[in-house]
Amino acid sequence: MRVFDRALLTVSAVLLAVATPLSAAERAVQAPAPAIDAAATRKWETAVFAGGCYWGVEGVFSHVKGVHLAVSGFAGGPKGRKVDYEQVSEGDTGFAESVRITYDPKVVTYGALMRIFFSVIADPTTLNYQGPDHGTQYRSALFPLNAEQERAARAYLAQLDKSGLWREPVVTRVERFTGFQDADAYHQNFLTKNPRHPYILRWDMPKVAALRTMFPAQYQDRPAR
Repeated sequence: MRVFDRALLTVSAVLLAVATPLSAAERAVQAPAPAIDAAATRKWETAVFAGGCYWGVEGVFSHVKGVHLAVSGFAGGPKGRKVDYEQVSEGDTGFAESVRITYDPKVVTYGALMRIFFSVIADPTTLNYQGPDHGTQYRSALFPLNAEQERAARAYLAQLDKSGLWREPVVTRVERFTGFQDADAYHQNFLTKNPRHPYILRWDMPKVAALRTMFPAQYQDRPAR
């Protein structure tokens, strides 16, 4: 969905949200701690997640202690192909709106990031959509950057599928990492720059609030840039 269309859609959604309770799929859940985590291999680690519109994914992760940088962009498509927001929005490129996170593994681990992701950011049971955004570009996916992350990611998805937290099966996939492309500057730090944007108010600010409530020890008020 293009930015203009997304804004039009959510103007009415914000008005309805005042009187409409969250559906089961939109509520935060307390995902379990991963039984298997990824060992750190360097001082700064990088992780890539796709979980619907990258505005909210980046916005939430930027409030996690230990996150040094969160960047919106695209992952999952053919290696070497260059794309932009308009192309990816068509839904036929193979790319997904994604976020690249640089973090300090001494403060927050890959497993902790996955737990936060599935607790307050992405519903792992919705195939090719999150919230109001539909299409393969809004699928949820984990893009491991090394063998340690892949082992932890696969184990955690299996753990979540057996947890009984959701009525539907987990459909989030582990996908091969083929590279990451930054989105245009307009999309970076969008939540921080536009806290009153209708889409942000309706779909993303509740996720930031859930992070603060559910993971207070891992929440930082000042967002990473």
